[in-house]
Amino acid sequence: MTAAPGPAPEPQLRILLVEDDPGDALLVTELLADTGLRSTLTWHKTLGEARSELAAQAFDCVLLDLHLPDASGPAGVSAVQDAAPDTAVIVLTGLAESQAGAGAMAAGAQDYLVKGKVEPELLQRAVRYAVQRKQAERAAAALQAGALRAEENSRLERGLLPRPLLATEAVTATSRYIPGRERALLGGDFLDVVQTGDGLVHAVIGDASGHGPDAAALGVCLRVAWRALTLGGHRGPDLLRLLERILVAERAQPDLFATCTLLTLDLSARTATLHLAGHHEPLLTADGVTGPLEAEHGIALGIMPDLAHWPPTTFALPAGGSLTLYTDGLVEGHAGGDGERLGPDGLLTLIGQVSPADPGAQLDRLITRIRDLDADRHTDDLAVLRLDWSTP
Repeated sequence: MTAAPGPAPEPQLRILLVEDDPGDALLVTELLADTGLRSTLTWHKTLGEARSELAAQAFDCVLLDLHLPDASGPAGVSAVQDAAPDTAVIVLTGLAESQAGAGAMAAGAQDYLVKGKVEPELLQRAVRYAVQRKQAERAAAALQAGALRAEENSRLERGLLPRPLLATEAVTATSRYIPGRERALLGGDFLDVVQTGDGLVHAVIGDASGHGPDAAALGVCLRVAWRALTLGGHRGPDLLRLLERILVAERAQPDLFATCTLLTLDLSARTATLHLAGHHEPLLTADGVTGPLEAEHGIALGIMPDLAHWPPTTFALPAGGSLTLYTDGLVEGHAGGDGERLGPDGLLTLIGQVSPADPGAQLDRLITRIRDLDADRHTDDLAVLRLDWSTP
């Protein structure tokens, strides 16, 4: 019969003693030996020596005398915290310094001990609790920082994924957005849909180069600018030139750029106008058949400021159908174990394999299939915007 495993041994604590009195240092060493704690003790006489030691290796706890040749009082606690912010600090005070320990704790120490009144059991408890309190402080700080980041990311996410501004029921907009980085809430992709007073429906999808908050902030800026400029009456190349000027002014590095697609639907005339700035052609679905549109191309925003040209492509709309706009994260992932990329042709194949359903469910099935094939090997952001319409 196999015996049950015993409790795991306690981790060995690394303790740094900063004490200029050899007699007091010897007393602490003997007390620590009597505590039964699994520990190693390193002794230095000055704060300067201790700071060098803290820079060279990590410690779980610092036992700090409040009166050193080169530091005195709470200033020593602050200096240790600056050198090792994740290390617990216990200050050592004299018998006549009842207020000094409280002041040191106010400065950030986890506990204080009065010299001459320390027993092994008290030292053991103080060290253990100080280390645990410091760990709890670090965990609480990490949770708070995570919550703040989540709030900031959520605000950026709302800027990247606005509600469509549509006054007609003849057009529906369905979108999906998946950041490429694990646990991230946002990326550099952006999309939007608005309807202007003349009845035209306008859509944009774009991809600011890079990843993370800088790319997301630039994407939000371009998305908000697009909506304001579109509602203000700007169209086509004029609108793209203004977006490019904003990108150049707002980008954090001079090599950042953005690709985008502008689309305008005129349902009364059953036509659509397309402008591509370094972006993929949308996919048109009509009568159960999906294929890419043949369109003129222009270069991405920010690559050749004031010199770029974005020719329009106008095409007829069927009475009912859909247009799917997407960023390259949808097609640049792997298509299987051989390392081959999915690409636009692979995307069309997968669309043909996805059973018809409502637009949201179909996009969900398609993206799930794409991500399964990629098996988390590709890290780019992924955004899809689908516009469905029907006319009398």
